[in-house]
Amino acid sequence: MKRALRNKMLFTVTGWLTAGVIFFPILWMFLTGFKTEVEAVATPPSLLFRPTLENYIEVQRRADYFKFAWNSVVLALGSTLLALAFAAPAAYAMVFFPTRRGKGTLLWMLSTKMLPPVGVLVPIYLLFRDAGLLDSRTALLIVYAAGNLPIIVWMLYSFFKEVPREILEAARMDGAGVKDELLYLLLPLSLPGLASTSLLSIILAWNEAFWSLNLTAAKAAPLTAFIASFSSPEGLFWAKLSAASTLAIAPVLVLGWVSQRQLVRGLTLGAVKQ
Repeated sequence: MKRALRNKMLFTVTGWLTAGVIFFPILWMFLTGFKTEVEAVATPPSLLFRPTLENYIEVQRRADYFKFAWNSVVLALGSTLLALAFAAPAAYAMVFFPTRRGKGTLLWMLSTKMLPPVGVLVPIYLLFRDAGLLDSRTALLIVYAAGNLPIIVWMLYSFFKEVPREILEAARMDGAGVKDELLYLLLPLSLPGLASTSLLSIILAWNEAFWSLNLTAAKAAPLTAFIASFSSPEGLFWAKLSAASTLAIAPVLVLGWVSQRQLVRGLTLGAVKQ
């Protein structure tokens, strides 16, 4: 009993320490946003300071935060819906109509995530340039959706495998077609997994910086470009950069905090059986 209690306390302390290490940079960034530029670069760091909203006011004065935020919302939600529209039928076919190369195809799809984005930057840039899609939401929607597609297919594949085949067989006996099985049976039964997959895709799209910096200028730029705009030839203004970063991560941080139970439940849905 004492050993079990000791192990429980050890795991609890280790968990809190790990969480503290992960959260500390976010907390430091948040505090730095309320410092002056002099206090932000002071050595040693000043723990006691007089908070100021000057950086947040200056950030909004230099750039329209809400314009960048709206672009991020459109791109994150739009790319997720677009990716799901392709990933759900693909995962459905791989689970319920398997082939000898099905698992190999899954591994190949996932392996494409190991390719550095810079390796395909030039051809993608030229394609969008010739199509007149540079600095447009359409270009980023396509790139974001394609980039997240392998992960979404892989996750939906594991969730769909948990659905008993007998349910679909009974539906087929009642005359249900492929579309009916997918829309009215499979997706509702996999709703927790679908929700967690969507949330993960939204977070990945929200945080994507490489493509937004290389394919946009001002018109379709999301919050990642908004943050980068505070790096200038004169140097980094750490206080203003921290304020801009806090504004950029706040929406997705709140979303993750509110939906953490659904996210964990969905991500562990297919963890017992494969």
